[in-house]
Amino acid sequence: MEEELLIYTQKITPRVSYVFKHIFVRILNIPIKFTSTIEEFVAHDGLKMTYAKAPLGNEFFIQSHTLLFEQGINDIEITMSQWDSTPCFFSKGKKSVIPFDIFAASFYLLSRYEEYLPCVLDENDCYPAEESIAYKNNFLDKPIINVWAYKLLKALKEKYPEFKHQPNKYKYLSTFSINQTFLYRCKGVIRNLVGGFYDFFTLKLFEVWMRIAVFLRIKEDPYNTFDKIITLQKKHNIKTIFFFLIANYTTYDNNVAFTKRKYHLLIKSIADYAKVGLLSSYFTMDNEDKLKKEANRLSHIINTPTKISRQHFGRNKLPETYQKLIDLDISEDYSMGYLKHLGFRASTCTPFYFYDLDFEIQTPLKVYPYAFMDNTLRFDLQLSPKQALMKVNHITNMVKQVNGTLVSVFHNDCLSNFGDWKYWEDFYEDVLNCVKES
Repeated sequence: MEEELLIYTQKITPRVSYVFKHIFVRILNIPIKFTSTIEEFVAHDGLKMTYAKAPLGNEFFIQSHTLLFEQGINDIEITMSQWDSTPCFFSKGKKSVIPFDIFAASFYLLSRYEEYLPCVLDENDCYPAEESIAYKNNFLDKPIINVWAYKLLKALKEKYPEFKHQPNKYKYLSTFSINQTFLYRCKGVIRNLVGGFYDFFTLKLFEVWMRIAVFLRIKEDPYNTFDKIITLQKKHNIKTIFFFLIANYTTYDNNVAFTKRKYHLLIKSIADYAKVGLLSSYFTMDNEDKLKKEANRLSHIINTPTKISRQHFGRNKLPETYQKLIDLDISEDYSMGYLKHLGFRASTCTPFYFYDLDFEIQTPLKVYPYAFMDNTLRFDLQLSPKQALMKVNHITNMVKQVNGTLVSVFHNDCLSNFGDWKYWEDFYEDVLNCVKES
């Protein structure tokens, strides 16, 4: 049993409880207990710290900012400073063991406080990376909350050298977003004819041949890479989640029809080997009825309640989208990331529970932030497979250093070696070799 850390603070607010648990329990694996009774704190002869405006004596003390004792959203001025060579904000005085309020700063980032503030949205009506404090101050590629937590642990060990700590273990989780299950198969005669004419008149003659070959069952559909993905999952012994789009046809959601029996059979077969979740369609961000319908469709296919989801195109508006998920008893979300940038949108690589600033509560929705996506590497950053692997290696090392959880997003067409993914066929396995846990 790990030694418990006793924390004295004058008021134990929901914000205080939430962020202290994330840093100490989830990141550092240190059990904690709060007290607002000075006598209890003074009498305690074990591991302890004070979080307040002023220290009680010469104990381990971190001076508090007002953020964790406030309610609602206020326009907070952020001034960046440095802790050694690490960026930080909410600077504090010399009596504080560390030069800023790590808990208030972590809460600001973790709760996505800044996403509640007015800003110019991107083309998908989402919060853009460019508006974030992490992007503006060049720490988007770092799980800065985890980095701070381990620097805090070092300071705590200096104060209590006899303290024995058992860290968490680094984990990797592979996820696949299946928004184009097949390129040609199960698309129907009319869609294939229209696509075929387009390919022909744009001189994509190889694509015309492939479309005909797949239609006549001479060739397998290039995007049908599912057997390969499952084989690699078994070979590398990794946890994998597949998110399937089961939506009505729109400009943004143009997968095979969710009614197709072959599609249902594929989802059922995948569910035998991996977790299956819902890839919520484009318009579910603002439409709870659509979200409910799609969740029910998946439940009927896999004969189990839909508990995990990801938003298509990353369309996640806080707090409304998460409130809709909670209302539908969805317990895990995998949308926390930026479509066009690598890194850590919530500045952590440890799964966390969504804190709803509207209601000032920690919700039961567990958020798994992802760090990189294949499309971002290939299309937004325009990298070669070798350059992309170097980026993945950089991010992986960041997460391993703080014993975090690395979550990636891939698409089944990435393994197709077809069209835009020509020469990328081996990239996924190269990533698996790079990110492996042992």
